[in-house]
Amino acid sequence: MPGIYQRFDTRQKIVALTFDACGGKEGSGYDKKLIDFLIQQRIPATLFINSRWIDANPELFQSLARNPLFEIENHGFLHKPLSVDGRSVYGIAGTRDVAQVVDEVMINERKIERLTGRKPMFFRPGTAYFDDVAVEIVHQLGLKPLNYDVLGDAGATYNTAQVKRALLSVKPGSIVLLHMNMPRGDTAEGVIQAIPLLKKRGYRFVLLQEVAGQLRS
Repeated sequence: MPGIYQRFDTRQKIVALTFDACGGKEGSGYDKKLIDFLIQQRIPATLFINSRWIDANPELFQSLARNPLFEIENHGFLHKPLSVDGRSVYGIAGTRDVAQVVDEVMINERKIERLTGRKPMFFRPGTAYFDDVAVEIVHQLGLKPLNYDVLGDAGATYNTAQVKRALLSVKPGSIVLLHMNMPRGDTAEGVIQAIPLLKKRGYRFVLLQEVAGQLRS
């Protein structure tokens, strides 16, 4: 859909890794193995964090926000698909009207800014779904609607081989969607296996804020 950024223009072998933390009863975990690997290997990553995950993990959130390897971005208030008619995606009801769209974006934006001193630049909704009106609202609120061109772990349901295969499919300018809130999944192991191979291919990793001017839908 026009107006949603999915990758960035470059001829260099650079890739943006993004990790969602969705929050809620089933999604407020922390994949320590994954994050420790990124830190040990000095791999920068953009973290899209939901308000409910912040509330469940306040000290972890502050630790991640202080780490210069990581960029904290907005993954919404209640992890709802972003629509103006309540459209459901994967069984999750979306925002029902313009007011709920604004709340879904702005309540978490204000929280992140208050806790970190930095205003988020990007917004990715729950289930990564936008309708066309919601996209325009996000732009008017001063954020960049962000999705991906490589589905890295399908909501942390992929096994190790599938995560590895997805990561190895990247191209220069790819944005990869993964998850950091499901430690029982195989995301960490797939990432751990794929990153050294990508490095051997000459790839390096960047934060989204570094390539914001090169984004394209």
